[in-house]
Amino acid sequence: MTDSVIRTLDDNTGHLFDTLPDPLRMRERHQTAGFRADWKRVALRDGRVVARAAWWAAPGATEPILINWFDVAEGEEEAGAELLRGAPWRVEELELDLPTGWREAAAVRTAAETSFAAARKAGFELLVERYNYRWTPECGLPERPGRLVFTPEPDDGVFFDALRRIHSVTLDAHARRAIEQGGVDQAAQEEMDFFHWMPSPRAWWQIARTPDGEPVGIHIPGRNPGGPCVGFIGVLPERRGHGYAYDLLVECTHFLVEQGAEFVAAATDQGNTPMAAHFARAGYPVVRERVNFWATAAVSAG
Repeated sequence: MTDSVIRTLDDNTGHLFDTLPDPLRMRERHQTAGFRADWKRVALRDGRVVARAAWWAAPGATEPILINWFDVAEGEEEAGAELLRGAPWRVEELELDLPTGWREAAAVRTAAETSFAAARKAGFELLVERYNYRWTPECGLPERPGRLVFTPEPDDGVFFDALRRIHSVTLDAHARRAIEQGGVDQAAQEEMDFFHWMPSPRAWWQIARTPDGEPVGIHIPGRNPGGPCVGFIGVLPERRGHGYAYDLLVECTHFLVEQGAEFVAAATDQGNTPMAAHFARAGYPVVRERVNFWATAAVSAG
């Protein structure tokens, strides 16, 4: 077997990216992602593409922030790993959005597990599996329960304090990883950084309170580069057990629809069964399953 050849693509060679079969239906998922040609890489063996990856960031960014497309031909795990290891950008996260129920179809499962094996060889480890949701008007707009009062709050400190309390007891894998690295302050700051990164207005952020003014939680209606989304839903620990996350999710959905949203994207960890149940109750269908990997070391740095 000849050695694989790794190529970073450009506008003239970008067509090579589309020559690998697509059992994971990545093209379907990323048809509006707008990947830059020069942030795509392929591994070739005997002139045939055997692995490919695309790095992504929001429009206008100068460096990618994650790997958002990665698939590898069966038996080409080492070529896929080399594709990631030798990249000129260092990113910490690799996320793969797979078809719903991907484990149930043998060909899809094999393709996914081949890519997972290559990612592990490159220095990534599994962080979490998530459900991706997409609400549309055909799903029906859930009725507001009417138990809470929602108001904007201009003080970032109020949200930071709420996030510290919310993440002091959390099922969210990304937050738990941040806590392991730097405590609840780091987890809260990472959320704040994400909220500010979204191009949606800061004025959309809302605090939820009981009718007598006691804080319950926060919700962040947002827009990311792909469109309207549920940016965050969080209930304070002392207010849990009453299903308030559902109230926040419904309000977030209504808010975005009132801003003109024709769909609302969302996601939650598969292990967060209470939140998954709230999404189901609110009429959010699962449209993909996301598998997040995190770099265990410097996977690439040029």
